[in-house]
Amino acid sequence: MKNHKAYKLECATKDDIKLLKSYKLATILDYAKDLPEGEIEKITNYVKTTTPKQIDDYEIIIVDNKKVGCLLLEKYEDGILLNELYIDKNYRRKGIGTNILNNILNNYSKVYLWVYKENTLALNLYKKLGFKIKETTETRYFMQYDKSC
Repeated sequence: MKNHKAYKLECATKDDIKLLKSYKLATILDYAKDLPEGEIEKITNYVKTTTPKQIDDYEIIIVDNKKVGCLLLEKYEDGILLNELYIDKNYRRKGIGTNILNNILNNYSKVYLWVYKENTLALNLYKKLGFKIKETTETRYFMQYDKSC
């Protein structure tokens, strides 16, 4: 059996805003390829303004006393929206994301998320865990996990 890296979640603070902005921008810019300059500027401004407003909902992922990622869950329709799950590249493929997702799926009967089509590792994991594609845009899928199905 694969050895899973132990992690803990801590509530984010105002001191984490800069880190959270960098995580969010990395996620967007890694997978939203070939964006025009104006679009990148809009995204950057969006991240700068929304991240501080969402600070109370963010959790920081800690491994070996080091901040390695973040989690953002928000109420959505009849379930929860996994708005963001970011794990530093050096800590991916160690079971952290899978464990976090399994905990979320155990606690909520309906979970929604957006994933970039190019993020094939995450997309394959979501499918393996039972998420189904509900909507498609040019660059992303909107997926739903429904425990009752």
